[in-house]
Amino acid sequence: MAGLYIHIPFCKQRCLYCDFFSTTLLSRREEYILSLLKEIEERQNEAGEAIRTVYIGGGTPSTMPIECVEAILRKIKSNDVTEYTFELNPGDATEDYLSRLRRAGVNRLSIGVQSFQDDLLHLIGRRHNARQAKEAVRMAQKAGFDDISIDLMYALPTQTMDQWKADIRTALSLHVQHLSSYGLMYEEGTVMTRMRDQGAITETDEETENAMYDYLCARLEEAGWTHYEVSNFALPGYEALHNSSYWDGTPYIGVGAGAHSYIGRVRSWNPADLEAYIRGMEDGSLVRESETLTDRDLYNERIMLGLRTNKGIPLSDVNVRNGHEMVTKMTVKDQLLRITEDGRLVATQKGLHVLNRIIEDLMI
Repeated sequence: MAGLYIHIPFCKQRCLYCDFFSTTLLSRREEYILSLLKEIEERQNEAGEAIRTVYIGGGTPSTMPIECVEAILRKIKSNDVTEYTFELNPGDATEDYLSRLRRAGVNRLSIGVQSFQDDLLHLIGRRHNARQAKEAVRMAQKAGFDDISIDLMYALPTQTMDQWKADIRTALSLHVQHLSSYGLMYEEGTVMTRMRDQGAITETDEETENAMYDYLCARLEEAGWTHYEVSNFALPGYEALHNSSYWDGTPYIGVGAGAHSYIGRVRSWNPADLEAYIRGMEDGSLVRESETLTDRDLYNERIMLGLRTNKGIPLSDVNVRNGHEMVTKMTVKDQLLRITEDGRLVATQKGLHVLNRIIEDLMI
């Protein structure tokens, strides 16, 4: 089974921390959708397997008129899809929009909350407030959604531990099924990185960031949630199927400007350029870049992606430069990894704090 990712690059305004490909040229939406529908028609069978999951992300998909979303879903010709995920900005939520999404076949929502603190939302450039975030969840539940994920960010400038704990309490009180949580990353070229470099904001120290992450993990575990990937938590049975395909090597097709695909050994991507994408789809001149992964590449990706999950990687698959000595050091002395009863290497809570270093050491 394969996945289909559909990129909607439009935003009403750019969040100050975001480095994903997006544009505020909302006047180009209709042209873009025509190109997108054409690419879906041409490529949805490209993986050679039935499409099982569909993820509409961005950008901000909820900036699109609901008629455009309905047209996208009608274009997908697969009876095997079990999960249709749609990313929603709380500021776009209305009862009518959500009801029509549900009737069109969307059965999973990912709501970009980020925080329930209005001062923090303003600081990072979000266009919704805490009241709208909570109301969006309630409207989604009223519309019949029973698989709802929300995003929360930590290690934001000025964010206190008390604020973080309050955000987690609020999230749990909303009775959602899934939570994705990320520490703020200062990506090159973003407004927040420039603000930090100019001294306008101060980056959260590592000790505080780790404490926020540890509290999140412990609190959700206490509430009965499964921590199934570094940044993702779910009630039992509500793990994101589409996202999991990225971590276990399932092929996926990415359509839209800047979207990536992975099929077999080949990774390819569309140009992250709105004009080039629209023009290329209109006249058939679109050029996708691609790379073919070597055995070494595939091995390193298995290490990198597998250790992000609670399943880990088979110990027998590990081929490290210093052999078993390195694994022993990580599992016994440093306690960064543990070996499960069925012979798999899994990161410990301590190990999750330095996961990038562990992965680098185990790569070849």
